Amino acid sequence: MVMEEDIIIEGEPIYYAHTLSTKFKELRFIPLSDLHDGNPLSSMRHFTRTISELSKPNTYGALNGDMLEAVIKGSKGDIFKQQKTPQEQAERVVKKLTPYKKKLLGMTMGNHESRIYRETGIDLCRWMARELGIPYRPEGIILKISFGSGNESHQDRPYTYWIYMTHGYGGARTKPAKAVKAERAGAWLPTMDVIIMSHDHVVNVAPDVCLEPDPRTRTEKDEDGNETGFIVGRVKAHRKMLVKSSAFLKWGGYSEMLGFPPSDLEAPIILLSGTGKPHVNVLS
Repeated sequence: MVMEEDIIIEGEPIYYAHTLSTKFKELRFIPLSDLHDGNPLSSMRHFTRTISELSKPNTYGALNGDMLEAVIKGSKGDIFKQQKTPQEQAERVVKKLTPYKKKLLGMTMGNHESRIYRETGIDLCRWMARELGIPYRPEGIILKISFGSGNESHQDRPYTYWIYMTHGYGGARTKPAKAVKAERAGAWLPTMDVIIMSHDHVVNVAPDVCLEPDPRTRTEKDEDGNETGFIVGRVKAHRKMLVKSSAFLKWGGYSEMLGFPPSDLEAPIILLSGTGKPHVNVLS
């Protein structure tokens, strides 16, 4: 008999846990987003070069929306310049990613794919995730990633990191205005180690620190070493990285006409340490 508390309601926040090799001393994580396949300016060359990194044993990634241009009749975008139908775009991207499907840890939906879902109820991202055999949550996804050994000097204890990834929303002109959206998500999920947001086509990386109580306690002593009768604990700083990912879309078209800057065409690489104290760095 299934208990009511065991049933996960659709849309309810959940996390997907991945336990990877105990031999890793570092894990490299690449957020892949905003390919916009089907747009004439989409750079499959840069995307192919980026996903080739997934062939390295300690490198993994996830898909964070707008992998397809996905223009349909009546939606935003140029349906007359779009290359291939949305279904053909989805099939092409799946074919490109299939050799690396075991290295993809999750997938979300972007605003481009959501155009089709809103008009038809058809979720191409869900289809892609099923074809690739990867976890899917359209709104955003939490990943618990464990690997390596020796954490806190315990040989059998892995390093564990928490990542929240969501495609993003809204328009913004300046880099600070784009970055603040990731900061807001970080405020809602303060214990994450990494917050990833895409959508704005501009890379931005910034550390953010919040304070949280350490559950370990001890008996308080005064300056003479005498116990005061109180139990105390420390408050420690928790550091997380706020990451805005780029796009694989060359400059021109609507981005040029509307005054948006060129995209870098390179994805940031998030480095999760598996030695010493847990630590996150980002190569951008």
